[in-house]
Amino acid sequence: MTDVTTPAVARYGNDAEAAIASVSASVSNWDRWGPDDARGTVNFIDADKRVAASSLVIRGETFSLSLPFDNDGPQNGWKRRVNPVHTMTSTGMDTAEIMGLPHGLSVADDCVFMPLQCSTQWDGLGHVFDHGIGWNNRVAARTVTSEGDLATGIEHVSEPMVSRGVLLDVGRVLAGGELPDGYAITPADLDATIEAQGASSAVGRGDILLVRTGQLTRVRRGVGWGTYAGGPAPGLSFTTAEWLHAREIAAVATDTWGVEVRPNEFPNSMQPLHQVLLPHVGLLLGEMWDLDRLAADCAADGTYEFLLAAQPLPFTGAVGSPVNPIAVK
Repeated sequence: MTDVTTPAVARYGNDAEAAIASVSASVSNWDRWGPDDARGTVNFIDADKRVAASSLVIRGETFSLSLPFDNDGPQNGWKRRVNPVHTMTSTGMDTAEIMGLPHGLSVADDCVFMPLQCSTQWDGLGHVFDHGIGWNNRVAARTVTSEGDLATGIEHVSEPMVSRGVLLDVGRVLAGGELPDGYAITPADLDATIEAQGASSAVGRGDILLVRTGQLTRVRRGVGWGTYAGGPAPGLSFTTAEWLHAREIAAVATDTWGVEVRPNEFPNSMQPLHQVLLPHVGLLLGEMWDLDRLAADCAADGTYEFLLAAQPLPFTGAVGSPVNPIAVK
């Protein structure tokens, strides 16, 4: 049974469905960018925002925020999610004579099978529905079919996802490095982290917000991934929905499997924050991002803002995508 003292239960009571409905109504961005919108809060990133973000590059140092895409990843088969399967279709053992190519030429080729959300990735706007309704009040059964996402496919945000990134290292500020599993990060925690880190941590319109809990750091010290993919984890409290909406951020990503705290805060609930943020706010969620090296650099120089390029791969009609986010300082 979920602890009744969770921040969400303390604020909204035990009725998850009523809380989801109430908060969804208060933060809805439906029709904000017109009835045909396919980008949601990514619309907050404009040309001026990118120009300003480019001025944050001082040293030219780059940080990949992606986990490796290989068979040693975190997946355990839940919902048929498996780790990437990399297969060589031709190798250095295949000679020019076998390939029939002229002048001694031979090549190596390969392919990958993978669920699009098995490692570092974006949840697209077609990934989650609320009572059968998706982003911008679309009927899920008519917009996301066996042909894919016909309205909000991830390809619609594959170009604009370059903006100012901001890291809130909540794990370091609140716990010296790592929050315990099950810790619900509240708006007060986010504000305290901003205050502790200083002016470069201010979060605003068009920013891509990165929240480090430290869970990935802890997992790496263990003997394997354990329950990282779906088990207990620190994460955003349901009570952060209004905080995120008010700041008009473009997207949010964390170093955990599911962005929000697990176990979830309401009794018998499943990812209630997702149920608000994706279909109602139109806010992309990034999961399983590796923030450790970036966080160490930010702590060293006291600067928590940077240029961030985090474009999903433009798989037409996909409801999520792998990504290799690059922060540049």
